[in-house]
This record gives sequence, C-alpha cells and structure tokens, in this order.
Amino acid sequence: MKQFNEKLARWINSVPSSEAGINNIQIPGQVEHLVWQNRYKEPSLYEQNFVQQLIQAFTNDVTELNDLVAALNQQDFRNESGDLWTVENFTAEMQRLGY
Repeated sequence: MKQFNEKLARWINSVPSSEAGINNIQIPGQVEHLVWQNRYKEPSLYEQNFVQQLIQAFTNDVTELNDLVAALNQQDFRNESGDLWTVENFTAEMQRLGY
C-alpha cells in the first residue's frame, strides 16, 4: 500500500495544467484508490510523535487550546525547533501541517 499520494507530491508548489484531465483519465474498474488521498509525503517521526502526544492529552480529557498547550509542555514534548509550546506556535504548527 502506498503511504502517500505520489501525484499530489508532484503538484505541490506547481501551477496546475490548464488542460484538465491530461494523464488522469480514469477507466471504470481500473481506478487506483489511494488510502492517503491528501498526503503528499509520509509523516516524519516528529509528526508521528506529535500525534501520539495529542492523543495522550485528549485521553486525559483535555479539550481547550490553552490546556492542550500546557499538556504538551507537561508531557515534555517540544515543537520541531525544540521550543516549549505556546498558543501561537501551536496554531502555526497546525496550519503548517495542514490540520
């Protein structure tokens, strides 16, 4: 199983074709269904760890943004730059990761 959508990876930061459908015609019964339609690369180890830390916080009934940021810091999980979490850098990270 492919872990990301290879066609999407080629389109990141490029200009879409003005001629719709080129190289994308789907033949009934021969369509490749991808599990990860919107993923352009495999998640990094940091991203996988981030998800686990979020799951841990949500498991502990954390539901508010300020409490989530505090929980990540209490769990000693730093952002990719190694800094403590703030509401601002958490929000920016969610936007960067596309969530």
